[in-house]
Amino acid sequence: MKKLQILQRILDSGIVAIIRTDSSEKAIKLIEAIKAGGISTIEVTMSVPGAIDVIKEIANTYKDDIVLGVGSVLDSETARMAILAGAQYVVSPHLNPEVIKLCNRYQVPSMPGAMTVKEVVEAMEAGADIVKLFPGEVLGPKAVKAINAPVPQAPLMPTGGVSLENVQEWINNGAVAVGVGGSLTKGAKTGDYQLVTETARKFIEKIKEVRK
Repeated sequence: MKKLQILQRILDSGIVAIIRTDSSEKAIKLIEAIKAGGISTIEVTMSVPGAIDVIKEIANTYKDDIVLGVGSVLDSETARMAILAGAQYVVSPHLNPEVIKLCNRYQVPSMPGAMTVKEVVEAMEAGADIVKLFPGEVLGPKAVKAINAPVPQAPLMPTGGVSLENVQEWINNGAVAVGVGGSLTKGAKTGDYQLVTETARKFIEKIKEVRK
């Protein structure tokens, strides 16, 4: 799948589901539950044990059925391993120009993290495709509008603290998409993957409703 197609699918979906678990088995179960709920843009973080193997397995199993990314990427070496394993976009908690450079070399979307206007502008200047506004729970939904005021061209995707209760506010303030982790996957903690599927469905419905 080409870079522009990947970006378009992320923007059309409006949500990236973030997988953080303590085992590869739970990660795969979560992905299946999330996909069943209608979210096809999924990020496996490097904090998942055996994350590269999980990415490889999911990439081989689902092919183009999902847009599979890797998260919590701190360096270009990790980014390259994940891309070769099948990751279609790379998300970082911070700005590392070498990661963005590598992603552009392979024509894979990069989404570095930023907190301030300065960091957002530096990320765009380095070649970022979408800027991950992080941590969202610290900044709050109004941060999107505040940053977009002087930098309206910045494509911001808040991550952290996004929930069914506030996703509307994030999008109304200008977020091009949202990254959602714990509030989406909390059912997995008790083995209730049906709740994960239902929550995923609610997120999709809420985003569609807001965008209308």
